[in-house]
Amino acid sequence: MDESIEDGPHRSKGASDFLSLRTAEAPAGGKAGWLADRIRQAVNDRRLRPGDHLPAGRTLAADLGVSRGVVTEAYRRLLDDGLVVTAGRGGTVVATAAPVAPQPPSTGPVNRAHSRTRGGPSGLFGETSADVFTALRTAPARFDLSPGLPDLSAFPRAAWMRAERAVLDELTPAAFGYGDPAGTPRLRAAVAGWLARFRGIAADPDEIIIVAGVAQALALVARVLTRRGSHRIGVEDPGSLGARHQLQHWGLSTVPVPVDQAGLRVDELRASGVASVLVSPAHEFPMGVVLDGLRRRELVSWAADGGLIVEDDYDAEHRYDRPPVTALRAAAPDRVCYTGSVSKILAPALRIGWLLPPRDLLDELIAAKREADLGNPALPQLVLAQLMSQGHLESHLRTVRRRHQRRRDAMVHALARHLPTATVHGAAAGLHLTVTLDPPGADAADDRAIAAAALAAGVKVQPLSWHRIAPGPAGLVLGYAATPAGQIEEGVAALAAVIGRA
Repeated sequence: MDESIEDGPHRSKGASDFLSLRTAEAPAGGKAGWLADRIRQAVNDRRLRPGDHLPAGRTLAADLGVSRGVVTEAYRRLLDDGLVVTAGRGGTVVATAAPVAPQPPSTGPVNRAHSRTRGGPSGLFGETSADVFTALRTAPARFDLSPGLPDLSAFPRAAWMRAERAVLDELTPAAFGYGDPAGTPRLRAAVAGWLARFRGIAADPDEIIIVAGVAQALALVARVLTRRGSHRIGVEDPGSLGARHQLQHWGLSTVPVPVDQAGLRVDELRASGVASVLVSPAHEFPMGVVLDGLRRRELVSWAADGGLIVEDDYDAEHRYDRPPVTALRAAAPDRVCYTGSVSKILAPALRIGWLLPPRDLLDELIAAKREADLGNPALPQLVLAQLMSQGHLESHLRTVRRRHQRRRDAMVHALARHLPTATVHGAAAGLHLTVTLDPPGADAADDRAIAAAALAAGVKVQPLSWHRIAPGPAGLVLGYAATPAGQIEEGVAALAAVIGRA
């Protein structure tokens, strides 16, 4: 098992998603002043804007592992400066900007029409076409441990219905007509605030395009790149099979760039000669590695020489054993095309995501969105904006993250019991983990055969080789967030039995 996995429910103390705060950066005896200065800085650089809510003092103190008095004192200083105001039950709200003291620097296309699933479970895993990948999502299984889903049973139905009623009560008849293809102004503003507070990105709402999930974001980017005459894009290897299919379907040739324990190999990216690359730097899929500081700087330097980075920030909000990682877009806004969604926070069925491109691509991407569908449905956008602006989405994220962590722990412990020789990767964050299997010489045919046999036994997983282009060790990608802990234990035990027979 991976020796970096530790037990205990409070491993991520000392860090908060809000402004990517880490108490390790605070000077000894000066946490309140440090916290106040960080919030001032966020207002100054527009990550926080007038009307934005600060976290409740008790909540932020718990995240940072400090006394509530530290947060109370920091908020008092901001009140004294006139930077924030109290709004009764509405909490503490940003009032206006204020000067801030200088801060030290922080250290070949798939043929979908003709792909068909043949031969039952073994046929599903013997191919990796887009149709086969889609078919597996609907294949029945007693234990569904496939990756990519949050806890769908936790969807906040009551809050959604209240927000929907509130939205409908105030809508004018004109709001039911054709809107802006880039999205409703209300949701674009809410997303700008969310990205500023939780991903470190300062952006104006008019720079954001609301899309039908990350899949559509990749489709739109691919269409614009091919129209500009660019037909090759680098992709992480291993990397998301679904993302690779999406890019290929829209005419891009995907060029593998190796990933190691520090993330994307930027030297290999330079050698490939591509002008754009798709990366998931906060939690690489499927291995779960974080792009380290040196590689981030190397990648930004590569982009500064004319490259385009497409950042897939698919599940960065879910972290358990490590501090938050600031989005790459924050470091290179002119060279990063950033995309994310609520699929891993709320539900994929909502089909709501966002695309934040460099300014020189914005108009072309909005035009491509208009051509594609005239824009996302307005009502769900307005409901989501209501949940975001009132803090309900953040509250929901906290709830499901605790539940996801318990389920992650259940899977890690089950693997330790039933598959003690497997090596676990990427368990510190996200909604899935990956295991590589002994013996080290096992190949793609082995993990696909295991996945097929597991499905026949009622356990659905994905073979790691699906997500590889170059040969590599056999492994399995296992999702845990959508499955109760008891079923995870049973499912892993059944999977281990299949592997033992294999």
